[in-house]
Amino acid sequence: MDDDYAMIDREKFFAQVRKDFGNLNQSQVDGFNKILDEWERRGLTDLRWLGYMLATSWHETACTMQPIQERGSAQYLRNKPYWPYIGEGLVQVTWKRNYEKFGAKEPGDLLQWPLALKALFDGMIDGLFTGMKLSRYFHDRYSNPVEARRIINGTDRANLIAGYYRHFMAALGAKP
Repeated sequence: MDDDYAMIDREKFFAQVRKDFGNLNQSQVDGFNKILDEWERRGLTDLRWLGYMLATSWHETACTMQPIQERGSAQYLRNKPYWPYIGEGLVQVTWKRNYEKFGAKEPGDLLQWPLALKALFDGMIDGLFTGMKLSRYFHDRYSNPVEARRIINGTDRANLIAGYYRHFMAALGAKP
């Protein structure tokens, strides 16, 4: 489904997102715009990829659409095997080796937009999280937003995120 590159109609996009998810605060709008800007800057064309990246970010950021740190008490987070490289960003990158894949040198770096966007886009397009890529689940003969969760985190919440994907595809004016 490689459509000719087109700018995202942001007015229609935000109207549909608000219809499906409710009111958005300015921080959420800003986050969506940063992701849409990066999509357009890269000249990508398969809106299913964008829809799935938006759905993933919606879930992984607890709907804030801002790079966030993994939630939990200090004790809970310190007990994680990847401490102090706890989940950060738009996709909750963990482990030092994964931080380094995106140019992060220390905890907190993936809370900055340039690296958070790099992790979202490069991680999902190039398969840098689990070895699975967007192209495996969305191509000319196949679309599978449920199995696409394997790009990030096995099948954890796969159906929920696939539901978000369908909403974002509607907002993008595209067929899932």
